[in-house]
Amino acid sequence: MGRATLKVGGYTPFSATEYPGLLSAVIFVQGCPWRCGYCHNPHLQPRTGDSPLPWDGILAALARRVGLLDAVVFCGGEATMDPALGEAIADVRALGFRIGLETAGIYPDRLASVLPLVDWVGLDVKAPFSLYPVVTGVAGSGDPVRTSIAAVQASGVEYECRTTVHPAQLPPTQLVALARALSALGVGHYVLQEFRATGCQDDALVTSAVSGYPGEELLERIKPLFPRFSVRRNH
Repeated sequence: MGRATLKVGGYTPFSATEYPGLLSAVIFVQGCPWRCGYCHNPHLQPRTGDSPLPWDGILAALARRVGLLDAVVFCGGEATMDPALGEAIADVRALGFRIGLETAGIYPDRLASVLPLVDWVGLDVKAPFSLYPVVTGVAGSGDPVRTSIAAVQASGVEYECRTTVHPAQLPPTQLVALARALSALGVGHYVLQEFRATGCQDDALVTSAVSGYPGEELLERIKPLFPRFSVRRNH
């Protein structure tokens, strides 16, 4: 048998925003065990038997982009769900690209195993750890995230923790509690991302979204907790 290859559910050949400050391609890995209501890639949640896009084809496309792009970002779904992630990252790194990884921290062991090959991590933090099941639909889902944060910090890799904010799932008291918890863990760069209705299949979340949440008063309570803090608004 040949080696296992990454199951790719999508590919974006060019992005100016996915890897901070660099031009990148984006690889969407198939599969995620969580069912976050605000997910804007729900079609990537099922773990397919075969790769929707052949890995050899992705590598060939990236080889043609050498010199035109700086980086390649692996996201999902949940990229660390795939046992072939490490070899896929090594393949791409061998082409000369910097590597970005976006993860929800679901699989801390696999995350730790690939961190030596990664240049930047975007780590999604959903809620206060005890309240994770409300967002993900999975009991105990907050436990591995704390371990993943520690692994990223110990690795020395550049990273950001970021949270998608919706007032129905993260009201002000919970959002401040989460920010304080992350600050206490020593998180140095925190980003809040405004909820996007695009791709969301939860009608209740779409209709209850509040444009401009969180407001400036709430942000002023969070900003002093971190050396670097920003908000990504929808435009």
